[in-house]
Amino acid sequence: ECLPNALRPSSGTPGHHGHSEHQNTNLENAVYTPPTLIPPRILPLLHDLAQQMVQAGHQQQLKKIYRDTRSSVLEESLRKLGVEKLSKEDVQKMQWEVLEAKIGNWIHFMRIAVKLLFAGERKVCDQMFEGVDSLRDQCFAEVTTSSVALLLSFGDVMAKSKRSPEKLFVLLDMYEIMRELHSEIETLFKGKACNEIRESALGLTKWLAQTAQETFGDFEEAVEKDATKTAVLDGTVHPLTSYVINYVKFLLDYQSTLKQLFQEFENGEETISQLASVTMRIMQALQTNLDGKSKQYKDPALTQLFLMNNIHYMVRSVRRSEAKDLLGDDWVQRHRRVVQQHANQYKRIAWAKILQCLSIQGLTSSGGGSGVGVDGNSSGASRAIVKDRLKTFNTQFEELHQRQSQWTVPDTELRESLRLAVAEVLLPAYRSFIKRFGPLVENGKNPQKYIRYTAEDLDRMLGEFFEGKALNEPKR
Repeated sequence: ECLPNALRPSSGTPGHHGHSEHQNTNLENAVYTPPTLIPPRILPLLHDLAQQMVQAGHQQQLKKIYRDTRSSVLEESLRKLGVEKLSKEDVQKMQWEVLEAKIGNWIHFMRIAVKLLFAGERKVCDQMFEGVDSLRDQCFAEVTTSSVALLLSFGDVMAKSKRSPEKLFVLLDMYEIMRELHSEIETLFKGKACNEIRESALGLTKWLAQTAQETFGDFEEAVEKDATKTAVLDGTVHPLTSYVINYVKFLLDYQSTLKQLFQEFENGEETISQLASVTMRIMQALQTNLDGKSKQYKDPALTQLFLMNNIHYMVRSVRRSEAKDLLGDDWVQRHRRVVQQHANQYKRIAWAKILQCLSIQGLTSSGGGSGVGVDGNSSGASRAIVKDRLKTFNTQFEELHQRQSQWTVPDTELRESLRLAVAEVLLPAYRSFIKRFGPLVENGKNPQKYIRYTAEDLDRMLGEFFEGKALNEPKR
């Protein structure tokens, strides 16, 4: 399936915002003090009462009273916090922004539940049933089972929901919190009675990892097969390119999480090189797609300009981000050469024909004598052919100017260097032609009809190329 339209905001950024591994580390390392759920002076009395009930053979009754009381308090705490039961259908109907907010809340709820609420319940349970080990873990499991199930059910729905590229980041966020809380869950829910709870938490972590891993593959395929008809008429950077590059930048915010994720599916390859190869494959998929998109242009020069712009954007973005360390200098240098090749191809295709007008080949006619210049430089050239060449040059240059002023090279440096590359070929050829054959026309009628431009005029007009002007926009 191709990238959904929702993933193509004008800014080119994926739907996820503001992940920071540093921020997560701060939250992870923060000190959480479990709340005092029962006043300290009351607990010893409850402990004594529990002991007496056990000794009197009312163990089952004690268990039921404790479970019903504490589980309803815990469920009420979660309800006040904002935890809600959501089905697969509920999630499918939600708009992405709403769902993204719910996922952010769920991560927050998981931290609070494990580090504060469940930790507080464990503390009460341990104190209440001190000396009655058989009841301690069992009562804790029974009090927390429905609350844990409620929290994990949302994670399960997300892990098993329809995969799409924008979900990768939130899946990684959810995987991250489950990894972060893993050791605390193992400690709080210790013992045989809590086996199922531990297994369901671990199961969710694995599900999230697997879905994230599969979403990676989906994204790579979606990029390669993206068939959006968004035509970039001026040859500028395609929205898909900026989207994919931003996506890769976001991925790199998750480097440590991704390393853990790849370890879940250990295949002997180093996790850092796995991340590099995934990133390279995504970049290659983008290039393959851009090659296909470039073929929609009727003008082959615009095809080259489009590829030059897009690959240059990829290279520049990689050089300015952590992706440079991942992909390496070799990738950057190789793709810089590709940009240069497209620039050279553009120059050859767009300007070869007009440069033919300024060639000395074919300037002599069998009649010969009508072309002797004042200084002898134009000796042997036919005045009629020179006039015809200049007329053709003017027409072609005006057409190129009109068309290519509408094309865009968004990067200032690249735009200037491309104009300069054209000027370095065109202007010396034009000056040389006018110097050598200009006198033939200047000595005849209406010379300005043929020699319409000075080299300086051409240079000034080249300065208007690649500005992405609208057709009816006035000249500068």
